[in-house]
Amino acid sequence: MDYLAQFKAKMAAAGLAPVVIDTFSRYYRELQSGEKGFIANRDIAPITPDEVTDYKRLAPLAAKGARYFSKTVMIRLNGGLGTGMGLQGPKSLLSVKNGRTFLDIIHAQTAVQQTRLCLMNSFSTDAATLKVLRGKTPLPGTFLQHRFPKVLQESLAPATWTPNPDHEWNPPGHGDVFTALLTSGCLHELLKSGIQYAFIANIDNLGAMVDPTLLGYFVRQKSPFMMEVAQKTPGDKKGGHLAKLPNGRFVLREVAQCPADELEAFTDINVFRYFNTNNIWIDLKALKQIFESESSLPLPMIVNPKTVDPRDSNSPPVFQIESAMGAAISLFDGAQAVCVPRTRFMPVKKCADLMLIRSDCYRLKDDHALSRAASVKTMLPKIDLDGRYYGKVDDFDDRFPAGVPSLKNCRSLEIQGDVHFGQNIVCQGEIRLANNTPKPVTLADGLILEGVTEFN
Repeated sequence: MDYLAQFKAKMAAAGLAPVVIDTFSRYYRELQSGEKGFIANRDIAPITPDEVTDYKRLAPLAAKGARYFSKTVMIRLNGGLGTGMGLQGPKSLLSVKNGRTFLDIIHAQTAVQQTRLCLMNSFSTDAATLKVLRGKTPLPGTFLQHRFPKVLQESLAPATWTPNPDHEWNPPGHGDVFTALLTSGCLHELLKSGIQYAFIANIDNLGAMVDPTLLGYFVRQKSPFMMEVAQKTPGDKKGGHLAKLPNGRFVLREVAQCPADELEAFTDINVFRYFNTNNIWIDLKALKQIFESESSLPLPMIVNPKTVDPRDSNSPPVFQIESAMGAAISLFDGAQAVCVPRTRFMPVKKCADLMLIRSDCYRLKDDHALSRAASVKTMLPKIDLDGRYYGKVDDFDDRFPAGVPSLKNCRSLEIQGDVHFGQNIVCQGEIRLANNTPKPVTLADGLILEGVTEFN
């Protein structure tokens, strides 16, 4: 049975725009035909270093880029609740450095640079974010991410879930940012006000501010689209990587788009060596032209198998149809890729990341950019925290009531078991703390930690 008409009716009843319904309809037809959204190795080729521009060569363009701040908007993806870290509200409102939230810091950055700021909120984050924004000057713009109906795996019918109808819908991935810009009227308003260039990044990546060097290069090249990539390390092996299509255009392949029998090649960092930082530059005039020629933005489909209730593994299996923002690189002739320093990629995905950012390894500069402290002479420490006690932000904060210890002279820190920290503790070299008892252990104020300490 063909259920597309039911999907269209459901989306129309929810007030979704025709272009959103057209986008979902195209993906649904692909799903019906047996398409799984895979991109096989035979259809792509790895990127070589000479196909990617090296950021280090672009320094002379910084002055040019600074002249275009007034024609640039920073768009931050603000749809996540940070549930993986135990948060109940928008991740952007998490205190991350010196008592300031992601949103505080990003807003301050754009105020200094005098660039526009827009947030793509989700239905989950919109109300709480707008409440906080009321007190900010200048007031950032906001627009809403759309949603797609979930598809039952067995029949490809619309999923229904009476206990909580909200579970019948899923966010369509950050690839929706372009369509949401259009349907919200934000794209038209930005172009009308003289804004031509957009820099888009995740809200939890404080390394991603509007960089004048990259903006200068983007303007000089007259490129419609530019992706920031970085060299893969073993820790990035499952990150979406850049590749080349037979027609010469770039393509982004996410791990969900890799056939299971090709995962070994996908994770080989010596073959697919560049991963997508999800820092994207786009010419808004070029985006408008695509929408004028296409009924919907033809981004590659990502199919995510889930259960209709994400917290109930026994609920019906569904497909969530999504798309990735970086996948738009394959739609543009003349798209660019720039290999940037890792300082442009500092996402906070877990409490170990948060600990590092809050520590003395990083500082906020006068322009509110987050940078590595001058006192950090070696590699940043590797942090491994016991998820039972440090996996959620509330639990993490309970164990560091006076703040995180000094890490600037630390190479690695591993904590197993329940350990609470006093104030002014210093970590040096390689440290392993193991509480093997059933009760919490509290470290005294002012300790200098080094080597292995076990509590039995």
